[in-house]
Amino acid sequence: MQARIKWIENVSFLAQCESGHAVLMDGAPAAGGQNMGPRPMEMLLMGTGGCTAFDVVTILKKGRADIVDCDVMLEALRADTDPKVFTHIHMHFVVKGRQLKEEQVKRAISLSAEKYCSASIMLGHSVKISHDFEIIDI
Repeated sequence: MQARIKWIENVSFLAQCESGHAVLMDGAPAAGGQNMGPRPMEMLLMGTGGCTAFDVVTILKKGRADIVDCDVMLEALRADTDPKVFTHIHMHFVVKGRQLKEEQVKRAISLSAEKYCSASIMLGHSVKISHDFEIIDI
């Protein structure tokens, strides 16, 4: 996997990935940015959420669950001093579907956290990651 980060101006950078997509990242105005894009640490948090959501949806679909939607709300705490790493990430899953079983959703989240989500497993070596979920039957 490869990526390229190109400095645009001030603290704005264009991140380009191997699959051909690009995302503008920018710093906060207090750091000289113009707030034109997410911060790099926000990108890391969003990527982790996307990775685990991908797993959970895929696992549930393979298990023939009648899933119609999945949202993951992430809340991260960071250290107060530099390098201001994440110290805790909490993931709250809201899974919507028809007659979803609590055990099946719990298992999908556990499999993602413990076996499949490379992003959260990698971060989990230095960050406390917790999960909870709710099921909305439609």
